[in-house]
Amino acid sequence: MVGKVSHDTPLFEVTLRKYERPYDLGKRDIVRRVCLSLGLLSPGESRDAIVDMLYVLLEMRKRRQLLTAEGLARRTLGLRKKFKKPGIGVATSNIRRQLARLKELLIVEKIDTGYRITEWMSLEELYQSRIEAYLLEETRERIRAYLELCDEKFPVKKPLTARKGKK
Repeated sequence: MVGKVSHDTPLFEVTLRKYERPYDLGKRDIVRRVCLSLGLLSPGESRDAIVDMLYVLLEMRKRRQLLTAEGLARRTLGLRKKFKKPGIGVATSNIRRQLARLKELLIVEKIDTGYRITEWMSLEELYQSRIEAYLLEETRERIRAYLELCDEKFPVKKPLTARKGKK
């Protein structure tokens, strides 16, 4: 009889970071901070094409315009030139990989042949309804289930109580 095979591959993984309150930041800096806060970008990481991708997708949300991966790559490259950033990480293959990360966080969805911010929603609404209420809550519940099972398998012994009359 073959035993059950267990894989240590997570079904979902998220990194959240807390930064200072946002004050006087430019649009790109705000998008960069969003990417850092949601774990889409690591602090100090120089390969930050995802920042410009999200920037472009947010600009397209205003116009309710879908973008293909190739169109997103072209616009992202143009935006990087505008901000005097190197064109690294803007190959269509990398754009697709970054789109997959944004789709995993339920920020981006594919409609027909194009991509958009999910249901044209605001990022705050997406965070509350998709990330907090769905992804994080399910993850918290699963962690609690593992903790309960662990406590069941490794029970805590009750502490010995002091006998009456003895010190």
